[in-house]
Amino acid sequence: MITLFKKANVYSPDFIGPMDVLTGGKTILDIAENITPPTGIEVDVINCEGLDLMPGLIDAHVHITGGGGEGGPASRMPELEISMMIDGGVTTVIGCLGTDGITRSVDSVLMKVKTIRAKGMSAWMYTGAYQVPTPTITGDITRDIALIEEVIGVGEIAISDHRSSAPTIAELSKLAGHARVAGMIGGKAGIINFHMGDARNPFQPIHDIVANTELNYRQFVPTHINRNEYIFEDAKKYGIKGYIDITTSSYPYYQDEEIKPSVALRELLDSGVPIEHITFTSDSCGSLPTFDHETGELIRIDMGYPDSVLREIKESVFDEKIPLQTALKVATSNPATILKLHSKGFIRKGFDADILLLDRNMNIIYLMANGKIVKREISKTMAV
Repeated sequence: MITLFKKANVYSPDFIGPMDVLTGGKTILDIAENITPPTGIEVDVINCEGLDLMPGLIDAHVHITGGGGEGGPASRMPELEISMMIDGGVTTVIGCLGTDGITRSVDSVLMKVKTIRAKGMSAWMYTGAYQVPTPTITGDITRDIALIEEVIGVGEIAISDHRSSAPTIAELSKLAGHARVAGMIGGKAGIINFHMGDARNPFQPIHDIVANTELNYRQFVPTHINRNEYIFEDAKKYGIKGYIDITTSSYPYYQDEEIKPSVALRELLDSGVPIEHITFTSDSCGSLPTFDHETGELIRIDMGYPDSVLREIKESVFDEKIPLQTALKVATSNPATILKLHSKGFIRKGFDADILLLDRNMNIIYLMANGKIVKREISKTMAV
């Protein structure tokens, strides 16, 4: 099927103006001010006047096989459903394990990645879990990253958290070094995704690794940096040097403790953190636990969803007055570039046809994943 989007306001994610976008198969074939539909073949022509066209969102931290378990068997979270991605305008996910690297396996994450791909969406994964030494598929993170196409890095490794395995700087440095070399061999990012806990001075382990090795800050993506005020204040400084990831689904569950993601984005930009260093991820299908700070007992547990990413981008634009082309980068071009997801995250000729169309209220009207329209909501005022 050939699809022609006519007269859309195109964000690549940078705004490039009113354009036509032609897709065929899984690919963006052309972008121009006026494209005449090809003759002799069936073409789905979509009138996009008044709509904003942008890359499908990349949610780079999702517990695709389910997370949780901190409160026992009844607290295990369910697997990601494709419908959850579609409802959130998400066309690409990065899967990971979390707290439970014992009863859940990295092998099952890999098979879930393959399932998501088989259903027409895009997915990659991290090998590993909270624990160090961390579980793998082949018995070696280097082999996992270098030899398995779907594996792009290691994560989520827990630091500065009571659920971590209290890894030493030497252990973390060795893990990072192996990931780096494996990424070079396999043409991958070789990134380590760090779960950041509630401990004070939470970035110190990363500072120590950089100070004592030849690795730099761009080897790491620390996540949950908006979980409390003091880690967020540290993130304003850390983000000048390295990447930082804001968790979107935990708000409004923890609105008394966490920094709202849209507000966090505004404050980070105001603090001089480059937009290219910031990402939004949902942490969906992972647990959102609340612990008693004195006893360590689990008080409650919730679960987030992928649609929280688009919600916070929307509120970044409407409430924080951040330009759409800037806000979009946290879930399109930035994760694609950081994680070396070639052909993702941009509206460019030759890139994958992952396309999200929003109305002026930032409601989803169309979603295309790998060239196939998976959501189509036609408003009464729009002639197609």
